[in-house]
Amino acid sequence: MYLQTPAALEAEKELIRRLNTGDARAFEKLYQLYSVRILKKLILLVKDEDIAAELLQDIFLKLWQRREIIDAEQSLRPYLFRMAENKITDLFRRAAYDKKLLAHLVAISTELCNDTEDTLDLKDNESLLKQAIESLPPQRQKVFILCKIEGKSYDEVATLLGISAGTVNDHMVKAGRAVKKYFNSADLALLTLMVASASQIFKS
Repeated sequence: MYLQTPAALEAEKELIRRLNTGDARAFEKLYQLYSVRILKKLILLVKDEDIAAELLQDIFLKLWQRREIIDAEQSLRPYLFRMAENKITDLFRRAAYDKKLLAHLVAISTELCNDTEDTLDLKDNESLLKQAIESLPPQRQKVFILCKIEGKSYDEVATLLGISAGTVNDHMVKAGRAVKKYFNSADLALLTLMVASASQIFKS
């Protein structure tokens, strides 16, 4: 837990009062005081220095834009960390409409959860696949398992289940779509957990 000494708090209050009046040098000192800590937490979350640096720039730009209303009697740290957490949440929301960004964030989500003890545990891909298969209708489950898991041919599965090869193919096409859709939903679930992780990280 980070604690400021009384002297540090008083010095910060003075900097904020100067910031309230538009003092650029006070803004620079506050930037120097907090930027490295915030950037480290952002990098921990997004695993991308360029994205983290862009978010950091946005946070301090907003601080400058709001300089006249910042309360000098309150520590700036929780205010800045709350803005950073909001930026992360906005980023994840944007990812829902940006496939490239979504792919990047999902790719780093497992790393994040391995790095952060307080983060909720995520199921691995094998577990997700099991859940996706269990969400299929019973007959489609059998077909998918026999073909994809056990490696049997469509003709073999057709003989085993007493259905046509064409029906096996139809089941596999529909099962493939359903499993893909399930994993896309899981991607969004991972991002939700990352938002929870952001909350934990910015409280530490």
